Amino acid sequence: MPRKYLAFDLETAKDVPGPDFNWKAHRPLGICCAAALRSDVQEPILWHGENLSGAPAERMSQTDAKHVVLELSRFVAEGYTLLTWNGLGFDLDILAEESGSLTECKELVLNHVDAMFHVFCQLGYPVGLEKAAQALKIPGKPAGMSGVLAPQLWAQGRFQEVLQYVAQDVRIALQVAQNSEERRRFEWITRKGTSSSMELPRGWLTVREAVKLPLPDTSWMTRPIPRNEFTHWLGVE
Repeated sequence: MPRKYLAFDLETAKDVPGPDFNWKAHRPLGICCAAALRSDVQEPILWHGENLSGAPAERMSQTDAKHVVLELSRFVAEGYTLLTWNGLGFDLDILAEESGSLTECKELVLNHVDAMFHVFCQLGYPVGLEKAAQALKIPGKPAGMSGVLAPQLWAQGRFQEVLQYVAQDVRIALQVAQNSEERRRFEWITRKGTSSSMELPRGWLTVREAVKLPLPDTSWMTRPIPRNEFTHWLGVE
């Protein structure tokens, strides 16, 4: 039986300066909104804080973030497999900080499928979600929009654009994960514009399983990314 997935993504509230998105130097970043999409439901769940007038707040409160953690945990308890694209290295790390629910988020992380992390553990380098969408010829991110721009647009009151963006991100992640798992092969478009692929004989691995993969050969890389770049906050090497 195919897994029941719950794709998750969030957008941060603080604008991180510079072209390299060195977000760790500017944390806490806050969360402006988040989305989750179940594989058996068409419409995503959207979360954001609200101010006294009922309009979207500048960022989620700790209580708001705790509610997201509780909701994700509830769906997992109901049999869904949490799914992210770089959730280990970003989204769930941020959620743990903003909610104060470190223990609960660590449990969610280890048992969830971070498809990008699986790819990284197997190949030695990450692959962007947009490049996977291009290979599958499925609609990608809205033109001219990115996660880096989301905090700026949210601060300008362009809430609907950001909510549509985070909703599209979970749709893409879910489509890529399901399509790849069905075919037991992950495909993407390389920086050179060519197509490449990676076999998935056992489907997607959870973070707990992916960290046990043997380290790939990265001797050809100038600056290989160490695995603990993603896992350090878990205390897992």
